[in-house]
Amino acid sequence: MTTTNTARGILNVIPAVETLEGGGVPIRRAFPTQRFDYLDPFLLLDEMGPFELKSGQSTGFPDHPHRGFETVTYLLEGQMEHRDSFGHHGRLNPGDVQWMTAGSGLVHSEMPGAELVKNGGTLHGFQLWVNLPKRDKMTMPQYQELKAEQIPSAATPDGKVAVKVIAGEALGHHAAIGTHTPILYLHFTLQPGAVHVQEVPHSWNAFAYRIDTGDLTIFAKNADTVELINDSGKPIEILLIAGEPIGEAVARYGPFVMNSKEELYKAFEDYRAGRMGAI
Repeated sequence: MTTTNTARGILNVIPAVETLEGGGVPIRRAFPTQRFDYLDPFLLLDEMGPFELKSGQSTGFPDHPHRGFETVTYLLEGQMEHRDSFGHHGRLNPGDVQWMTAGSGLVHSEMPGAELVKNGGTLHGFQLWVNLPKRDKMTMPQYQELKAEQIPSAATPDGKVAVKVIAGEALGHHAAIGTHTPILYLHFTLQPGAVHVQEVPHSWNAFAYRIDTGDLTIFAKNADTVELINDSGKPIEILLIAGEPIGEAVARYGPFVMNSKEELYKAFEDYRAGRMGAI
Protein backbone atom coordinates (compact mmCIF):
# COMPACT_ATOMS: atom_id res chain seq x y z
CA MET A 1 0.00 0.00 0.00
CA THR A 2 1.35 3.41 -0.97
CA THR A 3 0.12 7.00 -1.11
CA THR A 4 0.77 10.00 -3.35
CA ASN A 5 1.64 13.58 -2.43
CA THR A 6 -1.95 14.73 -3.09
CA ALA A 7 -3.28 12.82 -0.07
CA ARG A 8 -2.18 12.33 3.51
CA GLY A 9 1.41 11.29 3.96
CA ILE A 10 2.53 8.23 5.90
CA LEU A 11 4.09 8.86 9.31
CA ASN A 12 5.05 5.30 10.08
CA VAL A 13 4.50 1.66 9.17
CA ILE A 14 4.62 -0.67 12.16
CA PRO A 15 4.35 -4.48 12.13
CA ALA A 16 1.84 -6.04 14.49
CA VAL A 17 3.16 -8.02 17.46
CA GLU A 18 2.20 -11.66 17.92
CA THR A 19 1.05 -12.65 21.40
CA LEU A 20 -1.60 -14.61 23.31
CA GLU A 21 -4.69 -13.18 24.98
CA GLY A 22 -7.67 -14.46 26.94
CA GLY A 23 -7.50 -18.20 27.44
CA GLY A 24 -4.66 -18.57 24.94
CA VAL A 25 -6.01 -17.01 21.74
CA PRO A 26 -3.17 -16.18 19.29
CA ILE A 27 -3.46 -12.59 18.16
CA ARG A 28 -1.58 -10.01 16.13
CA ARG A 29 -1.67 -6.79 18.13
CA ALA A 30 -1.40 -3.69 15.98
CA PHE A 31 -1.41 -1.48 19.09
CA PRO A 32 -0.74 -0.78 21.90
CA THR A 33 2.83 -2.06 21.62
CA GLN A 34 6.23 -0.82 22.71
CA ARG A 35 6.48 1.08 19.42
CA PHE A 36 3.02 2.61 19.36
CA ASP A 37 0.58 3.33 22.19
CA TYR A 38 -2.75 4.69 20.94
CA LEU A 39 -4.24 7.09 18.42
CA ASP A 40 -7.03 9.19 19.93
CA PRO A 41 -9.81 8.01 20.14
CA PHE A 42 -8.57 4.46 19.39
CA LEU A 43 -7.01 2.46 22.21
CA LEU A 44 -6.34 -1.02 20.78
CA LEU A 45 -6.58 -3.08 17.60
CA ASP A 46 -6.19 -6.86 17.79
CA GLU A 47 -6.45 -9.39 14.99
CA MET A 48 -7.69 -12.67 16.47
CA GLY A 49 -6.10 -15.55 14.61
CA PRO A 50 -6.77 -16.90 12.15
CA PHE A 51 -6.30 -20.07 14.17
CA GLU A 52 -7.77 -23.55 14.09
CA LEU A 53 -9.87 -24.94 16.91
CA LYS A 54 -10.11 -28.69 17.24
CA SER A 55 -13.46 -30.31 17.92
CA GLY A 56 -14.22 -29.79 21.61
CA GLN A 57 -11.76 -26.89 22.00
CA SER A 58 -13.22 -23.69 23.48
CA THR A 59 -10.27 -21.30 23.60
CA GLY A 60 -11.58 -17.75 23.93
CA PHE A 61 -11.90 -14.82 26.29
CA PRO A 62 -13.46 -15.91 29.61
CA ASP A 63 -15.21 -13.56 32.07
CA HIS A 64 -13.55 -10.14 32.32
CA PRO A 65 -14.70 -6.58 33.09
CA HIS A 66 -14.71 -3.31 31.10
CA ARG A 67 -15.50 0.31 31.93
CA GLY A 68 -15.12 3.65 30.16
CA PHE A 69 -14.84 2.67 26.48
CA GLU A 70 -16.31 0.60 23.65
CA THR A 71 -15.29 -2.72 22.11
CA VAL A 72 -15.98 -3.37 18.43
CA THR A 73 -15.84 -7.03 17.43
CA TYR A 74 -15.83 -7.84 13.70
CA LEU A 75 -15.79 -11.51 12.78
CA LEU A 76 -14.41 -12.78 9.46
CA GLU A 77 -14.52 -16.54 10.09
CA GLY A 78 -15.93 -18.86 12.73
CA GLN A 79 -18.46 -18.13 15.44
CA MET A 80 -18.32 -16.30 18.78
CA GLU A 81 -20.81 -16.07 21.63
CA HIS A 82 -21.03 -13.16 24.03
CA ARG A 83 -22.56 -13.15 27.52
CA ASP A 84 -22.54 -10.43 30.15
CA SER A 85 -23.49 -9.62 33.72
CA PHE A 86 -26.65 -7.81 32.56
CA GLY A 87 -28.07 -11.00 31.04
CA HIS A 88 -27.25 -10.16 27.43
CA HIS A 89 -26.40 -13.03 25.08
CA GLY A 90 -25.31 -12.52 21.48
CA ARG A 91 -23.80 -14.63 18.72
CA LEU A 92 -21.52 -13.49 15.92
CA ASN A 93 -21.14 -15.34 12.63
CA PRO A 94 -18.85 -14.43 9.70
CA GLY A 95 -19.29 -10.80 8.66
CA ASP A 96 -21.21 -9.81 11.80
CA VAL A 97 -20.32 -6.83 14.00
CA GLN A 98 -20.95 -6.15 17.67
CA TRP A 99 -20.39 -2.58 18.88
CA MET A 100 -20.49 -2.79 22.68
CA THR A 101 -20.54 0.36 24.81
CA ALA A 102 -19.17 -0.80 28.16
CA GLY A 103 -19.85 2.60 29.72
CA SER A 104 -20.28 2.37 33.51
CA GLY A 105 -19.06 -1.20 33.53
CA LEU A 106 -19.95 -4.86 33.09
CA VAL A 107 -18.43 -8.31 33.11
CA HIS A 108 -18.58 -10.23 29.87
CA SER A 109 -17.17 -13.26 28.08
CA GLU A 110 -16.38 -13.84 24.41
CA MET A 111 -16.05 -17.50 23.57
CA PRO A 112 -16.19 -19.68 20.44
CA GLY A 113 -19.76 -20.48 19.46
CA ALA A 114 -21.32 -23.85 20.25
CA GLU A 115 -21.21 -25.03 16.63
CA LEU A 116 -17.53 -24.10 16.30
CA VAL A 117 -16.69 -25.91 19.55
CA LYS A 118 -18.61 -28.99 18.43
CA ASN A 119 -17.22 -29.24 14.91
CA GLY A 120 -13.93 -27.33 15.11
CA GLY A 121 -12.81 -24.83 12.49
CA THR A 122 -11.17 -21.47 11.92
CA LEU A 123 -11.65 -18.43 14.15
CA HIS A 124 -10.61 -15.08 12.67
CA GLY A 125 -11.68 -11.56 13.46
CA PHE A 126 -10.82 -8.17 14.91
CA GLN A 127 -11.42 -6.23 18.07
CA LEU A 128 -11.09 -2.46 18.19
CA TRP A 129 -11.27 -0.44 21.41
CA VAL A 130 -12.75 3.05 21.08
CA ASN A 131 -12.44 5.56 23.92
CA LEU A 132 -15.50 7.35 25.26
CA PRO A 133 -15.52 11.05 26.12
CA LYS A 134 -15.82 11.90 29.82
CA ARG A 135 -19.50 12.76 29.40
CA ASP A 136 -20.28 9.19 28.27
CA LYS A 137 -17.91 7.07 30.36
CA MET A 138 -20.56 6.20 32.95
CA THR A 139 -23.44 5.68 30.53
CA MET A 140 -25.43 2.46 30.81
CA PRO A 141 -23.93 -0.45 28.86
CA GLN A 142 -25.54 -0.99 25.47
CA TYR A 143 -25.10 -2.93 22.24
CA GLN A 144 -25.41 -2.52 18.51
CA GLU A 145 -25.32 -5.93 16.86
CA LEU A 146 -25.50 -6.16 13.09
CA LYS A 147 -25.58 -9.26 10.95
CA ALA A 148 -23.41 -9.41 7.84
CA GLU A 149 -26.33 -8.62 5.56
CA GLN A 150 -27.04 -5.44 7.58
CA ILE A 151 -23.54 -4.05 6.99
CA PRO A 152 -23.68 -1.76 3.93
CA SER A 153 -21.34 -2.74 1.13
CA ALA A 154 -20.41 -1.12 -2.16
CA ALA A 155 -18.03 -1.42 -5.08
CA THR A 156 -16.70 0.78 -7.86
CA PRO A 157 -18.14 0.23 -11.37
CA ASP A 158 -14.95 -1.52 -12.49
CA GLY A 159 -15.07 -3.84 -9.48
CA LYS A 160 -11.51 -3.01 -8.43
CA VAL A 161 -12.52 -1.52 -5.07
CA ALA A 162 -15.06 -3.09 -2.71
CA VAL A 163 -15.90 -1.89 0.78
CA LYS A 164 -17.90 -2.91 3.84
CA VAL A 165 -19.02 0.17 5.77
CA ILE A 166 -18.95 -0.61 9.49
CA ALA A 167 -18.89 3.03 10.61
CA GLY A 168 -19.00 6.28 8.64
CA GLU A 169 -19.44 6.50 4.87
CA ALA A 170 -17.73 5.25 1.71
CA LEU A 171 -18.67 5.04 -1.97
CA GLY A 172 -21.97 6.73 -1.21
CA HIS A 173 -23.07 4.23 1.44
CA HIS A 174 -23.59 5.11 5.11
CA ALA A 175 -23.13 2.77 8.06
CA ALA A 176 -26.06 1.47 10.05
CA ILE A 177 -24.15 1.86 13.33
CA GLY A 178 -24.24 5.05 15.40
CA THR A 179 -21.16 6.23 17.29
CA HIS A 180 -20.59 8.49 20.32
CA THR A 181 -17.94 10.48 18.44
CA PRO A 182 -17.45 10.69 14.64
CA ILE A 183 -15.70 7.53 13.43
CA LEU A 184 -14.83 5.83 10.14
CA TYR A 185 -14.38 2.03 10.06
CA LEU A 186 -14.08 0.59 6.55
CA HIS A 187 -13.04 -2.85 5.28
CA PHE A 188 -11.62 -2.51 1.76
CA THR A 189 -10.74 -5.18 -0.77
CA LEU A 190 -8.46 -3.77 -3.47
CA GLN A 191 -7.78 -5.66 -6.67
CA PRO A 192 -4.33 -5.38 -8.31
CA GLY A 193 -3.82 -1.87 -9.65
CA ALA A 194 -6.74 -0.45 -7.68
CA VAL A 195 -6.64 3.14 -6.40
CA HIS A 196 -9.16 4.55 -3.94
CA VAL A 197 -9.34 8.05 -2.49
CA GLN A 198 -11.27 8.21 0.77
CA GLU A 199 -12.31 11.50 2.33
CA VAL A 200 -11.19 11.88 5.94
CA PRO A 201 -11.66 15.22 7.75
CA HIS A 202 -8.35 17.06 8.16
CA SER A 203 -8.56 17.06 11.97
CA TRP A 204 -9.20 13.33 12.34
CA ASN A 205 -6.58 10.74 13.22
CA ALA A 206 -6.37 7.89 10.72
CA PHE A 207 -4.64 4.55 10.30
CA ALA A 208 -4.84 1.51 8.05
CA TYR A 209 -4.25 -2.14 8.87
CA ARG A 210 -3.27 -4.45 6.04
CA ILE A 211 -4.70 -7.85 6.88
CA ASP A 212 -2.42 -10.09 4.79
CA THR A 213 0.81 -8.62 6.19
CA GLY A 214 -0.25 -7.40 9.64
CA ASP A 215 1.20 -3.93 8.98
CA LEU A 216 -0.18 -0.82 10.68
CA THR A 217 0.13 2.42 8.68
CA ILE A 218 -0.23 5.72 10.55
CA PHE A 219 -1.23 8.67 8.37
CA ALA A 220 -0.18 12.29 8.81
CA LYS A 221 -2.83 14.98 9.29
CA ASN A 222 -1.74 17.04 6.27
CA ALA A 223 -4.72 16.53 3.92
CA ASP A 224 -8.41 15.66 3.94
CA THR A 225 -8.09 12.45 1.92
CA VAL A 226 -6.37 9.11 2.31
CA GLU A 227 -5.29 7.33 -0.86
CA LEU A 228 -5.10 3.55 -0.92
CA ILE A 229 -3.15 1.96 -3.76
CA ASN A 230 -2.66 -1.74 -4.44
CA ASP A 231 0.56 -1.92 -6.40
CA SER A 232 0.96 -5.64 -5.78
CA GLY A 233 -0.03 -8.48 -8.08
CA LYS A 234 -2.77 -9.89 -5.86
CA PRO A 235 -5.89 -8.64 -4.06
CA ILE A 236 -5.30 -7.11 -0.64
CA GLU A 237 -7.62 -6.35 2.26
CA ILE A 238 -7.28 -3.22 4.38
CA LEU A 239 -9.09 -1.86 7.41
CA LEU A 240 -9.17 1.93 7.21
CA ILE A 241 -10.09 3.48 10.55
CA ALA A 242 -10.28 7.16 11.46
CA GLY A 243 -11.91 9.32 14.08
CA GLU A 244 -12.25 12.74 15.60
CA PRO A 245 -9.86 13.05 18.57
CA ILE A 246 -11.51 13.40 21.96
CA GLY A 247 -8.59 15.41 23.35
CA GLU A 248 -9.03 14.43 27.00
CA ALA A 249 -6.67 12.89 29.55
CA VAL A 250 -6.42 9.10 29.28
CA ALA A 251 -5.87 6.94 32.37
CA ARG A 252 -5.86 3.26 31.47
CA TYR A 253 -5.00 0.02 33.13
CA GLY A 254 -6.04 -3.37 31.80
CA PRO A 255 -9.80 -3.45 31.17
CA PHE A 256 -10.55 0.08 32.41
CA VAL A 257 -10.05 3.41 30.61
CA MET A 258 -10.91 6.59 32.51
CA ASN A 259 -9.70 10.20 32.77
CA SER A 260 -7.79 10.01 36.07
CA LYS A 261 -6.04 7.56 38.41
CA GLU A 262 -8.74 8.18 41.01
CA GLU A 263 -11.39 7.02 38.54
CA LEU A 264 -9.32 3.92 37.78
CA TYR A 265 -9.10 3.10 41.50
CA LYS A 266 -12.88 3.47 41.74
CA ALA A 267 -13.36 1.14 38.76
CA PHE A 268 -11.25 -1.58 40.40
CA GLU A 269 -13.05 -1.03 43.69
CA ASP A 270 -16.46 -1.35 42.02
CA TYR A 271 -15.38 -4.49 40.18
CA ARG A 272 -13.98 -6.18 43.29
CA ALA A 273 -17.14 -5.26 45.22
CA GLY A 274 -19.28 -6.94 42.57
CA ARG A 275 -20.96 -3.72 41.42
CA MET A 276 -20.37 -4.65 37.77
CA GLY A 277 -22.19 -7.91 38.31
CA ALA A 278 -21.23 -11.46 37.39
CA ILE A 279 -22.17 -13.89 34.65
